[in-house]
Amino acid sequence: MSGPSPGVSFTLTNLHEGESHIMRDEMLFEYSLPLNPPVNPEDLPTDGEVITVLAKQMGRVLLMYDYSYVSKTGRSVRPSEAEAMRLISKYTSVPALKVIYALFSDMNSDIGMTIIPGASLDKRWKNLDDITKQSLCCQTWDLISMIQQVPQKPELKHIFQCAADGSPTLDSLIQDIQQLPTSLETNSQLQSCIYERYIHFGGSCYKDQLLDMLSHSSFSVFTHADIAPRNIMVNENYQITGLLDWEYSGWYPDYWEYAQIMRPACQTGDWQSWMDATAPQKWDLSGIAAARRILF
Repeated sequence: MSGPSPGVSFTLTNLHEGESHIMRDEMLFEYSLPLNPPVNPEDLPTDGEVITVLAKQMGRVLLMYDYSYVSKTGRSVRPSEAEAMRLISKYTSVPALKVIYALFSDMNSDIGMTIIPGASLDKRWKNLDDITKQSLCCQTWDLISMIQQVPQKPELKHIFQCAADGSPTLDSLIQDIQQLPTSLETNSQLQSCIYERYIHFGGSCYKDQLLDMLSHSSFSVFTHADIAPRNIMVNENYQITGLLDWEYSGWYPDYWEYAQIMRPACQTGDWQSWMDATAPQKWDLSGIAAARRILF
C-alpha cells in the first residue's frame, strides 16, 4: 500500500488535491485509493492513517482521515467558521458539518468536522431535468430561510454586519481600505465601504450614483454567504444532505444571500437562473453589480 520511496514530511507543500497517502509518524507514503473505500474500521490499513486530500486552496487544505472525519487546516482557517457551524447546529435543522474539534493559533489552525454523505451539486447539475432542478432550488431557499432564523448574540446586537463570531468579514466587497478591518454597525457604513472600494480601485462611471444604486436594508440576518453548487451536497434521490464551507458566514443585510447567489463567479450552467426563478424575494442588484465589475 505504501510506495517504494522513504516518504515525505507531512506539510502543506507535499499535499496535492486528489491524492491519498498513508501517514506514519508525520511522514506521508503513497497509497492507492480503492474503488470502494472501506466502511468498517477493521478494513482500514493498520500501518498508519489514510489521508485523502479533498481540496487545496491558498492558505488551507481539506483532508479526510480514515474515511471517518475531515479536517480543514491552514493559516487562513478562522474561528468564525467553526462558530458558524456551531450556531447552525444549535439553532436549526439545516444539514451541515458538525464540529468535532477546533484548534487555532497564529501559525496554523485546524477544524475537525463530520463527513456529509452525497456528491456536490456541481457534479450532477447538468444532467438533471427541470423538475429536479426546481426542487433542489426550492430546497435551497427553504434552508436559507432556516439559516436566517439564527439569533444574534446579545453582545453583537449593536453590529449590523460581522462574521459569525463578531469578527470583521473577509468579503472583499466590503473590506475597509483605510484601516484594520472592523465590523459594521449600520447599512450606511456597509454601503460606504462598497463605495470607497469602488472609487479606490478606479471606478468612475457610477461615482455620483452608486450609493443610491446600492440596495437598502434596515436589518441583518444570519447568512451563509457562499451558497453555490460546489457547496451543496445531494444524495441519489436529489435531496440536499448538507451545506459546506461556512467561512464567510455571519450577519449581513437581508438581501446579501440573494446577491451572493447571483454573483457572476458561478459557472454551473443555469443554476443561477433557477435560483432566481424560485427566489421568494428579489432585490435590485444593479449597484452591487456595478461595484463588482470594478472590484473583481
